Amino acid sequence: MSLYQQYYDLVAAGRKRVEVRVAYPELLDLAPGQQIRFLCGQESTLTQVTSVTRYANFEELLDNEGIESVNPTASRDEQLKAIRRIYPPVKERLGCLAIGIKKI
Repeated sequence: MSLYQQYYDLVAAGRKRVEVRVAYPELLDLAPGQQIRFLCGQESTLTQVTSVTRYANFEELLDNEGIESVNPTASRDEQLKAIRRIYPPVKERLGCLAIGIKKI
């Protein structure tokens, strides 16, 4: 999975414990124990899935997962704005996934 640099750096440092994605059909089979390699340019880091939780929207996801797990460097409002810049409302309506990760 590709990440923007700021999020990749948090994953690579082990500080980001929840990756936020839209519930695209190809992601619905993710399960604890699987591995995800995150990419940013030529860099990559390997993680293991610890949990996968589906939410109706990004606000519900942030409120239940905790903002520090998603991005420990930003407030709830900053995170919500950033996520919605990446995923417009039409995508959010597909549902949202909180993918728990730990760096391997």
